[in-house]
Formats: sequence, C-alpha cells, structure tokens
Amino acid sequence: MQATDKKAVLLLGLMVVIASRTDAQTLCNAPISGLEGCRPAVTLPNPPPPTAVCCDALKHADLKCLCQYKNSPLLPELKIDQKLALELPEKCKLPHPAPC
Repeated sequence: MQATDKKAVLLLGLMVVIASRTDAQTLCNAPISGLEGCRPAVTLPNPPPPTAVCCDALKHADLKCLCQYKNSPLLPELKIDQKLALELPEKCKLPHPAPC
C-alpha cells in the first residue's frame, strides 16, 4: 500500500471515530448515527435485518459516495462484511440500487 493510501485510510478511520461521537456529523449525506444503526445488519455471523434507523439513514445517503468505501481495508477492521453492506439498499427497499 502506498503512503498516500495509508494516510487516506488513517484519515478515514479518524473521521469515523470522531464522527461517531457527534450526532450532527454525516458521511455521504447520511447521518453517522443512522449509519451506526446499520452495524448489526452488516456484522457476521448472524446479522439481523436492518433497522428503520439504518434504512432511513440510507434513504438520505449518496450511495455512489458510499460505494467509494466498499473496498476499504477499514471495513474488516470495523467488522463490517462488504457483501452484507452492499445488500442493505435492497433490504431497505430503496427505489434505486447502489451503483457499486
């Protein structure tokens, strides 16, 4: 991994940590607090269906923007399963699938 990529991953990690401490922060137009509500639905081994809070956050999200993070090495560190994350828009019955 190049130094620039490592810095970007570190910055993203810091952003997630900082943003998760305040409800007013957003990531790709979705409230971080709402996206945190998605965590159980994207965590193995027995993920429950996404909550209403999670789905509401995704309704406001820029899914194309969120797709940029799909291959982030940070996802496994956060125990987020990429496949489950990509299934969320469909599970939330969003009208437009994620463009990933």
